[in-house]
Amino acid sequence: MTKSRKKHRDPLPEEFNSLEEAGEFWDTHSLMDYQEHLEATDDTIEITERVFEIQIAEDVFKKLQREAISHNQSVPIVVDRILRKELA
Repeated sequence: MTKSRKKHRDPLPEEFNSLEEAGEFWDTHSLMDYQEHLEATDDTIEITERVFEIQIAEDVFKKLQREAISHNQSVPIVVDRILRKELA
């Protein structure tokens, strides 16, 4: 005789008190387990900006990190600023 096992699933909260709380929930749960709560929509998403990933040497990245820390910015912002200046 084969027992069918039902996967334990936490109830979906009615609402989250913060974005952090929602993030913590979805970091540990799969949307596929809550499909019955999904609703179709006619929303259209327009991508207005593309982001590209590039490879750089580790020593260059470490310099970028130091630059970012000294300006209290993220590495991507520093890279963007440097490239825009150099390519202008």
